[in-house]
Amino acid sequence: MDYCFQKSLQTVTALTLAFSSFLMVSSAKSLPSPYGLTCEFLRDPSDAVVTDSTPEFNWIFPQEGVSQYAFQVLVASSIRDLNPANADLWNSGRVVSSNSTNISYAGKKLMSHTSIWWQVRVWSENGDSSGYAVPQIVYLGDFDRSNLDYPGQSRWVELAKDHFVAEDRQCAHFFEIEPSSVKVNEKGNYFIEFAKAAFGTLQFYASTGMDDQKVTVFLGERRKGEEVHKDPGVSNIGFVQVSLELKKGLHMYTVKLPERPPSRYLHSQRLATHYAEVSPFRYAEIRIDPNQVEITAVRQLALFYYCDDNASEFQCSDDRLQAVWNLSKYTLKATPFLGVYADGNRERMPYEADAYIQQLSHYAVDREYAIGRYTIDFLFDHASWPTEWQMHMVLMTWQHYMYTGDLELLEERYADLKRKSLYQLTEENDLISSRGGKKTRAFLDSLNFPGNVSQFRDIVDWPQGPTPGEAAQSHQSPVPGGETDGYVFTDFNTVVNAFHNRCLHIMAEMARLTGRQADHEFFLDLARKHGTAFLESFFDAERGIFTDGVSTDHASLHANMFALAFDLVPEKYLSQVVAFIESRGMACSVYGAQYLLEALFNVNEAQYAIDLLTSDGKRSWLNMIENGATMTTEAWDEYFKPNLTWNHAWGASPANIMVRKMFGIEPLEPAFKSFQIKPQPGDLEYMSVKTPTIRGEIACELTTGNSHWEMLISVPGNTKAFVRLPQAFDRVLLNGQLISRPDSNGEDIGLPAGIHKLICDRN
Repeated sequence: MDYCFQKSLQTVTALTLAFSSFLMVSSAKSLPSPYGLTCEFLRDPSDAVVTDSTPEFNWIFPQEGVSQYAFQVLVASSIRDLNPANADLWNSGRVVSSNSTNISYAGKKLMSHTSIWWQVRVWSENGDSSGYAVPQIVYLGDFDRSNLDYPGQSRWVELAKDHFVAEDRQCAHFFEIEPSSVKVNEKGNYFIEFAKAAFGTLQFYASTGMDDQKVTVFLGERRKGEEVHKDPGVSNIGFVQVSLELKKGLHMYTVKLPERPPSRYLHSQRLATHYAEVSPFRYAEIRIDPNQVEITAVRQLALFYYCDDNASEFQCSDDRLQAVWNLSKYTLKATPFLGVYADGNRERMPYEADAYIQQLSHYAVDREYAIGRYTIDFLFDHASWPTEWQMHMVLMTWQHYMYTGDLELLEERYADLKRKSLYQLTEENDLISSRGGKKTRAFLDSLNFPGNVSQFRDIVDWPQGPTPGEAAQSHQSPVPGGETDGYVFTDFNTVVNAFHNRCLHIMAEMARLTGRQADHEFFLDLARKHGTAFLESFFDAERGIFTDGVSTDHASLHANMFALAFDLVPEKYLSQVVAFIESRGMACSVYGAQYLLEALFNVNEAQYAIDLLTSDGKRSWLNMIENGATMTTEAWDEYFKPNLTWNHAWGASPANIMVRKMFGIEPLEPAFKSFQIKPQPGDLEYMSVKTPTIRGEIACELTTGNSHWEMLISVPGNTKAFVRLPQAFDRVLLNGQLISRPDSNGEDIGLPAGIHKLICDRN
C-alpha cells in the first residue's frame, strides 16, 4: 500500500491534534507556567555543582503566550523562602524583557559550597501572566578557580557520601537493560543478545551447588553465530574476556572489567575512580557447565550520560533513511559517557573535528549544551595535531553561541579563538601554510599544541594511505591516497585555506559581538584579501573547478566540496563544481561526509545528498548496519581502516544533516530567537521531525506529492520561524488563508510561536 495513502487512514497526527488544541488554548486568559529550566545549561543542576558566582538562568516560554513581555525570577536559600515576600537572595521584580535565555543572577552575593532554589514566572505581550515554574535546586561549588589545571576544568565533587557529581556538567549513570534474547548454544554456554551495543558491563544471577565454580564471560560488539566473536584482529571493535568464581547458592554478580592500561594518546580520558570500568558490547557469552550452574536475570549495565530520549524524533517514508537516523541518534546517546565529546573506545581522546560533528548532531537530538561548552574549554588547552582541527574550534564555539546565545564563552575565550583561526600563518600571498617559516615552536605553544613542530600539518581527510611502494599499516587505508581522493599536498593547500576563510568571517563577527571594533575591521580585511587570493590561487577557470593547491593540476572531491560548503564558489561556476563533486561519489571518509552533504544541501542538490545517505555501498551508513554495528563507526568499513572502532560519533553526521539541511532548521539569531525552516525532501513522500532548542522544541511534518505540499509546523514560544519554500509554488495557504507568495528575491514566510498549517501548490 502507498505510504502516504496508508498514513492517511491512520489517526490524525500529533501535530494535527496540537494545531486544533492550540487554536482553543490560545484564546484562554491564563498562561501556562514556564518550564525546561536550566542553570548554566544544566537541566538537572541537582546532579552537578555550579562554579559560576553569577550563574545564568534559562527557561522555555509557553507556546500559548506567543512572545514574552516580562519575567520575574525568585532565588532563595531554601524552598520555604521561595516566594515574592521572602526570597532572601534575589527577587528581580517584574522585568520588562523578551529575554528568556542567559539571564544573569543579580541578587545578593552567593557563597561557595551552598545551595539555592530558583523559579520564574512570565507575562505575555497581551498581558497574561503565568504561575511560577516548578522550583529548581542548584548546588554551588568552589567559586575560586585560581587553582585549576586549565580554564574551564571540571572536577569531581563528592556531593554526599558516594554521590559524586561533576562541576558545571552533567554526569553519566548506569542503567539496567534487559536482553532481547537469552539462549543456550550448541556448546552449552549462555549466549545473550541485547538490542544495541552500549558502554557498560554485565550483571546476572547465578545459582550453583558448590563454591569456587569457575565461569568465563565474553563481551563483544559483534557475534559469530551464537557466540561472541573472539578474534577482533587489529580492529578495536569491542571485545573483552573475564573469569569469575561463583559462590554456592544464588547470588548476583557484576562483571568487573580490567582497568584500561595507561593510554599512549596524549589527552586520553579515564573514567573517574568511582565508576566501574566499561567496554562496548552488544553480545555476552557465559561459558559454564550447564549441569552445575544456572544463569538468570541477565542485564546490560549501560553507562549513559544524562539524556532525554524523547527530545527528538524523525520519521520518513524511506526505511533506509529511517535506519540511518536511528543509528546516528543512538550513537549520540551512547558515546558521551565520559562527559566530554571524545573519539571511539580505542583512544577515548577528544579531537576538535570529531567534537564539532558530535556537537552539531548532539544539539540536534537533545537539549544538552553543558557537555559542548566543557568540551570547547578542554580542547582550547589540549590541542591535537592537524591544522584544520585547530580551526574547528572557531566553528565549534560559533555554533555553540548560535544555539545557546552564550556570549560569555566568546568573551572568555576570545584570545584563544583569535589564535585558533591561524591568521598568524598568513604568508605574503595572503594564504596560510603549515609548511612555511611562521610555524614556529612559539606559535604552536600559543595553540597549546604539545607535539613536535613537524607533527603539525594539514590532514584534508582521514585515514590516509601508505607511502607509495609501502604496505598499508593497520591505521591506514589501502586505497591510494586513503580517503583523500588522491589529494596532492602542496605548500599552499585548498582545503586548509577554505577552513581559514570561514574562520576569518566568523572571527570578524565575534570581534563585533564582543566590542572589538579594530579586530572586526582587521578580520574583515583579512577575509577580503584571502578570498581574492583563494580564487586566484586555487580556481581553474578553464575547467571550472578547484585544484588541490598551488603548483598542482590535480582536483579532488575535497578541494571542491570544502570550497562549496564554505561559500567560496563563484556563482556562475556552481553547476560545474557541483557536477564534478557528484562525479566523485562518496570519495571521502565519514568525517568528510559531513561537509559533502552540507555542500550539496546548501546548493539545493537534495536528491543526490539523500541518495548518498541511503546508499548501500561500501562507503555508507547502511554498510555499517549490515556489518553489525549499532553505533556509527570510525571508518566506513574495516577495509578502509582495519583498526577502526564501532562507536565513533563523528560518523553520526546524518542526525544534524537531516535536521539542519533536509528540514533546514537552523538558528538565524543566537539562541533561536529566530530560525529558518527550509525543507528539501528530495523524492520523499513524507517526513517529520522534532528537534530541541534552548527555547523549546520545533516540530515539522511535511507530506509531498503531485506538485502539492502540506506542512504542519510547531514554533516554540518566544521565537519566530521563517519558512522558505521552493519558488515553484505559486499558491500558498497559511492556516486556511490565502497569502501573498514571496517573490523571487527569496523572502521567507514569517511565523510566530504556535502551530501552523501551510498548503502549497504549483500550477
